[in-house]
Amino acid sequence: MGLSGFGGVLPFARRMLVEERRWMTAEDFNTQLGLCQFLPGPNVVNLAVLVGKRYRGLPGAIVAPAGLMAGPFLIVLVLALLYDRWGSLPLAQDMLRGIAAAGCGLLFAMAWRMGSALKDKLFFLPFTVLTVAAIAWLRWPMPWVMVAGLVLSGGVAYWRLGR
Repeated sequence: MGLSGFGGVLPFARRMLVEERRWMTAEDFNTQLGLCQFLPGPNVVNLAVLVGKRYRGLPGAIVAPAGLMAGPFLIVLVLALLYDRWGSLPLAQDMLRGIAAAGCGLLFAMAWRMGSALKDKLFFLPFTVLTVAAIAWLRWPMPWVMVAGLVLSGGVAYWRLGR
């Protein structure tokens, strides 16, 4: 998977885990990814640790992220050597801009699919708007926004469970 999703593994991981192998429901994937985004480190690597631990215990938690990263790690080393040699050429710069655009498209497509899996879409919309506003427009530090979101969403979840 690490090789097939070079530059955007998360959409490939979602498709494999949710749609193809059905190891997780779409809602479970969203929940686990949310936890993985809150933890330090790359989201997809955190997700690989979580899925590996769930299905194969500690050995799975070690092997899953190692297998995910081994191929891309070697490719990046080779690409770094190539970029060092020819990266300033206009053709290389144009190719990199195209690759970046494709990566953005993959990210937006995955976000759309994840949003469609939410059961109470309208209920969660204010959290999304508040998070985007705090980070993108108000430029508040992400750790503070994450802690505030944790407290706010935890309070709302407690309130909803109490009803």
